[in-house]
Amino acid sequence: MYSLIVTAKMNDIDPQAWLADVLRRIADHPASRLADLLPWHWKKPADQAVAA
Repeated sequence: MYSLIVTAKMNDIDPQAWLADVLRRIADHPASRLADLLPWHWKKPADQAVAA
């Protein structure tokens, strides 16, 4: 868990927002595109970016 948090921080991403989003999306996300959810590829969802 620590390595996930540190990796997110190293990529200038809020670890809590990233992990919450990944856990919410992973069940419906295509297996062939799981790399999109890694911290260095992750983008805030549009609704979350507007609220921030």
